[in-house]
This record gives sequence, structure tokens and C-alpha cells, in this order.
Amino acid sequence: MRERRRSGLLLHPTSFPGPWAIGDLGPSARRFVDFLVCSGQTIWQILPLSPTDGALGDSPYSSPSAMAGNTLLLSPDDLFEEGWIKTLPPPSPGRGDSVDYDGARNLESALLDEAFETFVRRGDALPFEAFRRSEAWWLDEHCLFCELKERFDGLPWSQWPIPYRDRHDEALAALSSERERSLSRRAFGQFLLFRQWERLKGYGAERGLSLWGDLPIYPSLDSVDVWSRPDLFLLDGEGHPLALAGVPPDYFSETGQLWGNPLYRWERHEEERFAWWIRRIRRLLALFDRVRIDHFRGILGYWAIPAGAKGAAEGRWEAGPGERLLAALERAFPSMPFVAENLGVITDDVTEAMRRFNLPGMAVLLFAFDSVGANPYAPHNHDRCSVVYTGTHDNNTARGWWEGEATEKERRNLTGYLGLEGDLASGESVATCLVRMALASVARWCVLPLQDLLRAGGEARMNHPGTTTGNWGWRFDSWEKVEGSGPFLADMTALAGRSSRTEG
Repeated sequence: MRERRRSGLLLHPTSFPGPWAIGDLGPSARRFVDFLVCSGQTIWQILPLSPTDGALGDSPYSSPSAMAGNTLLLSPDDLFEEGWIKTLPPPSPGRGDSVDYDGARNLESALLDEAFETFVRRGDALPFEAFRRSEAWWLDEHCLFCELKERFDGLPWSQWPIPYRDRHDEALAALSSERERSLSRRAFGQFLLFRQWERLKGYGAERGLSLWGDLPIYPSLDSVDVWSRPDLFLLDGEGHPLALAGVPPDYFSETGQLWGNPLYRWERHEEERFAWWIRRIRRLLALFDRVRIDHFRGILGYWAIPAGAKGAAEGRWEAGPGERLLAALERAFPSMPFVAENLGVITDDVTEAMRRFNLPGMAVLLFAFDSVGANPYAPHNHDRCSVVYTGTHDNNTARGWWEGEATEKERRNLTGYLGLEGDLASGESVATCLVRMALASVARWCVLPLQDLLRAGGEARMNHPGTTTGNWGWRFDSWEKVEGSGPFLADMTALAGRSSRTEG
């Protein structure tokens, strides 16, 4: 029996509009689920759900914890509904079409203070204690790390006093005892967040919606993951990286990208039969139905940049664990519910590993028109076992690309491919055509950034790779625009045989 074709939208919860400094997991998220279902969609893909760090531009791909959730996404409405807070907070000053991360942190702190005081007064600790026991393997370390970051004014862990940097048992035990209440408050924030997430996930599941998550391949250097297991990473004895992750020059950057993440000490992971990876992914699959593996090619071979290098171009390719890691994941997760992000420099070993483990890759239409005939991203070359996107969080919007980035060759190729006259091809019409093209692709899955459905311009771009400011802030400003696009999306989805209301 032929597998069903599916489609959905890419939107991070931070992007919902509302009266506060950031979007959240409350009524707006459930309203978005309703919109997706009414439009015939069966997928909602989000960016990593992990906490963000203002010192790193609040990128969800540079998180201080791979296992924890981002408590900035806590819904004040849901906290109020459940009686954790007495009144809703006033609207955030200066709220608008962009996330105010500093304002969101201030709001989160106030919400958690009040919610935790309510919890202490209620005395009903059983659900929280059950959560704390079941998640202790990551939660305890996360709370300790956050406590120490605050104690040492945000300094990287490699600059902490040696007893804390090197995790002396006596120092950590004393801290745990001294700061028990503060640590409990931090754990309680995670408890509340994942309760709200489970409510949202259940709401979607009841309506046939599949939630897709994202796995950044490398944790941040200044993270609990690296601090708690430095032996798993290429570090010296003082916590400094011996080499850094990145990529060579490609579409996104003419000079390459120096990400700054530490590289793995792969031989140590293999000695432990990839237990760290399996636990990390099992945690994600408890939250999501399918997970995109960011920078998948780094599993087969990765770009290693020497510490102290002036730029990414000084790096070189090194062999990764490849199919040994993938085989371990297949044993742990036989259905292999992953999407391989296979963009950039893709070699034959990457393609072969994806084929062997039946992993869908990504086909991004904004990459399709620099040359069309043999271009793997061109619709006539799409693989059925793939996910087609108009663009990703790292691309400009389709309209923004057309109006500000597309070369003359790309403009010629696209208008020729569509049968349009160049002068008549506005940015808005091109965005709509690319949405139609993606939905019509033979790829089994189609995921559209909401910005492209709305025909938004470059101001709605989510991220500029290689930059650390001005990213991850976009919020849509009107439910009327979003819900007004529903009939078009529903019609195009049904025509393409992807609708949740289409049999077969």
C-alpha cells in the first residue's frame, strides 16, 4: 500500500503574537493547531525546544542544555487557568512584531516566583516529585548548572573556580544543600513547561497532528552537556576546546562558518555504545513524533577547525562514526523516525547512509534554480522519500529571496520553469508559486515556513547564518492573515493529495 502524502507548516512557538514579550505554548499554540487541522495539515514542525542564551543571540541551536525546555515559552494564560498565578501579567511594553528576549526573561522570572510560592503553599508535591525522579538523570545537572551560571555572573563554566569547573563532589554536594529551594524552583519551572507541552501535544494528537522537532548536532561549549561530561568532547584539561565545529564555504557563507561548538571525542562515545546519543534522542522522541537531525552530514564526516583559527577556511574534513552510530540508533529506535538535514557539501557516503537506513532528506526549493536540469532540489528530481521545503529557518523568505537575493540566472530559470513573464513575477506571486510547487512535489512530506504561506518579505526572516544578532525574533502580527490563508492552503493541499481529509 502506498504511504500517505502529508504536509504541514514550520513555525516556532516564539513567533505567535500576543500581549507579552514572546509567543508561548498556551491558547495561541492550540489555535494554531486548529488552523492546521482545518487547513488539512498533519505536521507542525518547530525549532529546538531547548533554552536559549542571550549571550549567544538566543539561538535555539546554541543552547545551555540539550535536554531541558525553554521556560520562556511558559503560557501565562495556562498558569492562570491552573491557579498557579492569581492574575495575568500586564501587557509587555514595546511588544510588537519581534520577540523581546530580555522582557521575556523578566516575565518568566516573575511567573516562576509566583507559581513556585503557590506550589509551596498548596503542598501537593506528588506530581512534581514524580517528574523530578523520572527526569533526574538530566534535570539535576541542568539545575546545578543554571545555579552556578547565576552565582558566577554568567561566566562560562571553564572560568568557574576549580572545585565547580572540575565538579568536585564536595563542592557540588554543598551547593545542592545550600541552594535546595532555588534548585527546586528551577526544576519546578521545567515541570510546568513540560506539563504545558504534554497538553499541547495531546491536543494535536487528538486531531491527527504530528509534531516534528529538531536535534542540533552539537551542544554549545558553555552548556551543562559539556560541563557534566567533558570526556565526551575534544577539550583540554581546563575545559578549552582543542578544535571547533563549523562548515567550509557554501551557499550560506562565502567564507564558511565557525560555529564555536566543541567537537565530539568519538572514540569515547563508541566505548559507551553511543549511550549519550541514545538517551538524548529518546528524550526528544518522548516530546516529538519525528526529529530532524541538523547537519546530518557531520555524523559521516565533519569540518574540524583548529582552536585559535582565524576563520572556518582553516578547517579540514575528519571522519565521523558514520554507520556505526546510525546502526546503534536503529537498534534503539527501529522505526528511525528522523529527517536527515542533508544540505551543504554532501558526499556519496552521506547519500549511501541515508539510503541504507531509509532516512528522508530535504529538498529546498530556494536552492533549485541556480541550475535546473540535474539540480537535486528541482522538483522533477525530488525523491519520494524526502521532505520538500520552500525554504528553512536559515533561508530568506521566498519573497525576500526573490526581491533581494536571487541572481539573474535564478530569476530566469524560475520564471522559465513556471512559464511566467519575468516582469510579471512579483515577490508575492513567486512565493505563492513556490508554495504550490512544494505541495505538488512527489516528496512524501511537504513542510512550508508560515512566512511563505503569508508571502512575507525579508523582514520575516528567522535567521542569517554566520551572524549572532538580530535573529530568532520574528512574530506574525495578525491571526486574520494566517486564518485568511486557510482556504487557499486547504485547496492546494487537497489538490496535491496531502489533505488530512483525503483518503489514501
